[in-house]
Amino acid sequence: MSAALHIAEGRLEPPSVRCNFVLVLLPLLAAATLYGLPFLRAAPNRLVSGIPVYFSALPHSLVWLPAAWLLALLVIAFLRPSRAVLGLGAMVSALLLPLLIWFAASQAALLAQTQNPIARTSLGGGFWLAVLLPALASADCLRRLHAGRVARLLLLAAAALPVGLMLWVGWCDELALMKEYASRADVFWPLVLRHLQIVGVSLVLAMCIGLPLGWAAWRFGSAGKAGFTMLIFPVLNIVQTIPSIALFGLLMAPLALLAASWPALGKAGISGVGLAPGVIALVLYSLLPIVRGMLTGLLQVPSSVAEAATGMGMSHANIFWCVQLPLALPLVLAGVRTAAVQAVGLAAVTALIGAGGLGTIMFEGLYANAQDLVLLGVLPIVCMGVLVDMAFSGLIALADSPQATRIATHD
Repeated sequence: MSAALHIAEGRLEPPSVRCNFVLVLLPLLAAATLYGLPFLRAAPNRLVSGIPVYFSALPHSLVWLPAAWLLALLVIAFLRPSRAVLGLGAMVSALLLPLLIWFAASQAALLAQTQNPIARTSLGGGFWLAVLLPALASADCLRRLHAGRVARLLLLAAAALPVGLMLWVGWCDELALMKEYASRADVFWPLVLRHLQIVGVSLVLAMCIGLPLGWAAWRFGSAGKAGFTMLIFPVLNIVQTIPSIALFGLLMAPLALLAASWPALGKAGISGVGLAPGVIALVLYSLLPIVRGMLTGLLQVPSSVAEAATGMGMSHANIFWCVQLPLALPLVLAGVRTAAVQAVGLAAVTALIGAGGLGTIMFEGLYANAQDLVLLGVLPIVCMGVLVDMAFSGLIALADSPQATRIATHD
């Protein structure tokens, strides 16, 4: 039997060299940004950008480590793409994050010995890109590996735990970002809780409104009454096109009028500024993905399943709750996930109308032209968005598991 026939049957790899171009391109870009862009910026105070400090000029004997990391990834890229090789590539890429943070913190501590107390050592563009690009390489390895949730969480913990330990012991205290945190430690965590409150309240209200609307669109549309469906989606699409600042402005006047007309509403917290207009705006923005997810999920349930349940003597309510909704749940959760991640980001803008949250720190930094103060507000929002997305991804995978499908169809 010829070699070509073995290749066609999948029992023999072609003799040509197979290369993972992602593990070649991304590390090369990371090395170019690391050695070509400023790794740190040393400034006499928080209001000026400071002078660039390049990685290659750092007075440290271990500046060759990123070059060794690049060489290791290049070797991995040209190896046979087995599970062990892809796992090694993901691990090597992920571990660059704590390594670079350790470098940056150690150099900030050295610079602090020769600077005045109000001086700042900020993270430069080379640092951020050198962290982002290897993270993308690690994600690509995990995708090729078809890694499960446990493997992804373990890799995330391997990269995050050393960073958390360095923050806990105060190794990073001389970085400008941590100095900004130290000056606002008393209000930082209350603002984080406020941000979570805004997101949580708006998401719960959006689900209470959006899920019944999605059910109504499915129920009336399947019954031949498409007028309701044709009305609701254009309205929700128009809401999505309104800029958040404009929507806040549109809500401020009616809510202020309601609070003035009915003092009880004002005592309950309903006013033109504060939490109420921010939550209402986020609810309006969250309705479209939730309604569409509910409708799409119910529409993809085969009609034969409902017919079989009817033949078994189940009522319409039991068919919906025990059969149709569990089968539609993955797409329903996907719509809620989109709304939740969107709400985490948009909640920052509600600080402009006095709702609080991490947007307060972010806009304070923008007004003061303090980059690290902006990052102090932005980075927790990014982390929240990633954690919310991961949590909903786990719920979707659990709802879409074969066991959950068998339970729904069996019931």
